[in-house]
Amino acid sequence: MIAQMRDIVAAELAPTATSDYPGGLAAALYAGGHVEFFTYGFADDATKRPVTPDTLFNLASLRKPFEAALVASGILRGELRRDDPLPKYLPELTGDYVRHITVGELATHTSGLLLPTDHPPWPDDSYSQAEFIEMLNAFAPPAGVTPGKQRIYSHAGYVLLQLVLERCYRTPIAKLIESRVLTPLGMHATFLPERGADNRAIMDETAMRLAVQGYSDQGTAIGPIGNQQSYFDFPGTGQMFSSARDLSTFVAASVDGRSIGPHLREALRLTQRESFRVDQTFEQATFGQAMAWETVHLPGVTVVDKPGGLNNASGYMGLVPAYRIGIVLLANRGEYPHEIARYKILPALARLVAAQ
Repeated sequence: MIAQMRDIVAAELAPTATSDYPGGLAAALYAGGHVEFFTYGFADDATKRPVTPDTLFNLASLRKPFEAALVASGILRGELRRDDPLPKYLPELTGDYVRHITVGELATHTSGLLLPTDHPPWPDDSYSQAEFIEMLNAFAPPAGVTPGKQRIYSHAGYVLLQLVLERCYRTPIAKLIESRVLTPLGMHATFLPERGADNRAIMDETAMRLAVQGYSDQGTAIGPIGNQQSYFDFPGTGQMFSSARDLSTFVAASVDGRSIGPHLREALRLTQRESFRVDQTFEQATFGQAMAWETVHLPGVTVVDKPGGLNNASGYMGLVPAYRIGIVLLANRGEYPHEIARYKILPALARLVAAQ
């Protein structure tokens, strides 16, 4: 059956990563306790350096499930609560709206926050932490928006969640992710570096040699190798980097978890638990929101997934927990069509397993 699964994945991925497209693609499939890798194209078109399972990609918003795991772990340990109001951790949040938002609402994108950094036209400037807090205190929602009553995707909401976690544990976010998630899972090629003055991640020479050059969907090189982007000018606000090999470990733990500790296994499961149903139907799918993860209810199968992207990077993690299947897609170009995993690859794999 693994060979059949590999054929399904390869048949869908290969046409999306031909020489007509810039950069390359690394993918990993976890199924039946086994991992298969798929690689295409180049980490750097200029030098023709090929993509491998160990190539390092900018994860963009694939960082969010790791922060959600910190929240879930804290809830299970009694260190924080879903319904904790944000001023419990950040008393400087005094605005009429933001002071009523809870930790759980940030984690599930139901806070109602939507700041200028979340949507075009994009700001020309970056924001210090003090300016970010000022912007949050001044936030006033459109009519009818109330904490917990709607799903509005907000990157700024997860930047705020970072500050909550750092204040709760008095530890930088990179150290929290490393100590509570990465190290217990044995993920040694995933990290959250600081951003240098040239918008390049501060990484050692070995890591930089594995990092990709990012491209637009039209093939224009954007930023240096190891590029990080952020509208927020304070520590911990850049993107994580990882490889398809390392992320396959996270995906395996998220859908299986038999080889990890019970606390982290339960925390990863908790992050996937739908807490808000979205009033939307597309491609015969209905949608929900968990902690960072989205729940996609398709005919005969539920997919739990997280896409992410920048103008020079695309990523996707998709899970079918019922069949212990997971997939990772990492591309060093903007606008990679990750929807093929959600609507084609994962449902096809689930049907194959169900038929056995």
